[in-house]
Amino acid sequence: MVYIVENNGVYGLTKGQFSATADQGSASKRGVINADSPIDMISLALQLGASFVARGFSGDKAQLVPLIKAAIAHKGSAFLDLISPCVAFNNHGGSTRSYDFVREHNAAVNRLDVITGRDPIEVDYDAGQVIEITQHDGSRLRLRKLAADYDPRDRLGAMNHIAQRQAAGELVTGLLYVDPQAEDLHDHLQTSQRPLNSLAEADLCPGGNVLAKVNASLR
Repeated sequence: MVYIVENNGVYGLTKGQFSATADQGSASKRGVINADSPIDMISLALQLGASFVARGFSGDKAQLVPLIKAAIAHKGSAFLDLISPCVAFNNHGGSTRSYDFVREHNAAVNRLDVITGRDPIEVDYDAGQVIEITQHDGSRLRLRKLAADYDPRDRLGAMNHIAQRQAAGELVTGLLYVDPQAEDLHDHLQTSQRPLNSLAEADLCPGGNVLAKVNASLR
């Protein structure tokens, strides 16, 4: 599953009230200052156990398109926080969700390329170098490391990095966390490989003897 949040920090259809993701201290188009602490979608996704967590910016297509492709290729639950400024109600001075603000405060941790159907190539992960993460379907995520000491496979490290950059007034973007061993729901629940509408009565009801064995194993 891929869950994408178009995060602009306002309720645009009701004329620009602050949403739950609006930063504390940011100003509305009418000059009202938000006094409430925001819900950070990335931290929430990490805490809830999503196996692919990223943040992109609608004004940076070169970064965003590979993030969406990688999220779709990921076998587990993928979450993408998409900073998407509202040009009508939240693209002004004082807003922390405007195009200018995000461009000035964007702290990208990596640049991502998605490679499908090829054998993996192992490389070092030094600052400025490239790391390739192979997913279950054979697709590979190729990341160019921009932030020193950042590893997108470390969930706790991602949480700490986000908190530190938030305290510095920066907006972290890029692939922030990925679990290369994540399973999709079918693998996790061991569901049938065949569509249920193709199963015959004998497949769905194997008989009383099989049911008796199942019941006996649970006693």
